[in-house]
Amino acid sequence: MNVMSSTHPLQATFELAAYRVRLARGGYATIRVGKPLPGELAALLPEKDACWAFITAWNPHGTLRSRKANRKAQRALVDTLHNRHPAARWHAGCGTLDNWREPSLFVTGLSESALDELMHRFGQLAVVSGCGNEPAVLRWSPVHG
Repeated sequence: MNVMSSTHPLQATFELAAYRVRLARGGYATIRVGKPLPGELAALLPEKDACWAFITAWNPHGTLRSRKANRKAQRALVDTLHNRHPAARWHAGCGTLDNWREPSLFVTGLSESALDELMHRFGQLAVVSGCGNEPAVLRWSPVHG
């Protein structure tokens, strides 16, 4: 698994961000790089040690795009999950840091190769991922990492 980058310029930003997932009962749970998955999110895993990822289609390659273009790409990500990865389950989320916000998805049920394909297809430099309650890591794209 490609979890480290040779100090990519955005690495520190990605590590400092809060990765929030909406909870069905209201509120959210926050994923942080280097910390275990919050209990509310661990309860959403299909198995105790199942792998998960926090992914978006916004701002491919770390380049800002218009809200319209980002929304279209995010819809394509949801459609791809629905049509090509029927075992995947996702919950709405948002990556945040200071004034930055990127709508995202907390996804379970993807293989490593499926996650790599999605990262490549939607131009993502890295995603936050993990398995079970292990600490969250930055998973760098094999193409960009």
